[in-house]
Amino acid sequence: MTLLEKLRCLFTFGQGVALPLAEVPPNATPHALFKQWFEEASQSGILLPEAMSVSTCDSSGQPSSRMVLLKDFDEEGFIFYTNYGSRKSQELVENGKVALLFHWNVLQRQVRIEGTVEKVSPQQSADYFHSRDRGSQIGAWASKQSQQLKSNDELKERMAHFQEKFQTGEVPHPDFWGGWRIKPHHIEFWQGRASRLHDRICFDKTESGWNNYKLHP
Repeated sequence: MTLLEKLRCLFTFGQGVALPLAEVPPNATPHALFKQWFEEASQSGILLPEAMSVSTCDSSGQPSSRMVLLKDFDEEGFIFYTNYGSRKSQELVENGKVALLFHWNVLQRQVRIEGTVEKVSPQQSADYFHSRDRGSQIGAWASKQSQQLKSNDELKERMAHFQEKFQTGEVPHPDFWGGWRIKPHHIEFWQGRASRLHDRICFDKTESGWNNYKLHP
């Protein structure tokens, strides 16, 4: 965050400040538009504009949602990192369809993304893993994410074990931890307007690129 963004975040308690409503250009692409909206959310002073809801389904069709942090995005998709043994990862293995939701309340904006997933390369996962602080790296080894704790002390004991094990030198990247890339085929940009006549601009991916259209609010 820039100094101005940090000040806005501080003085608004992370709620951000409203920015002027912008019109969506007719020739906009979903990647360019998301980049613009994400930058404006960051500039507003919202705390953690990268927070997004990830919704998955298990093999029976039961959906579940949770908040994670977007770590990177480009024209290929949206990336977050997690334990590959977690519930969300297991559901992504069973059913590769996924939905994301960004909600920036002060800007009256949300972005809905639907697509499929793939794992990022082991090297990309390792590079990001080693960019994290050492405590988070050791925590990734200690946590059996989404598994039931055997006792209240189990996590503390595992943390102490791996702190001692990796007391010196580089913490190795565990092969059970890495990134997922959401490859979108549908993206909706929602801009709140007066009288609830909101703008809903949708993009559908085709073999030749992206088609866009508007929906009734």
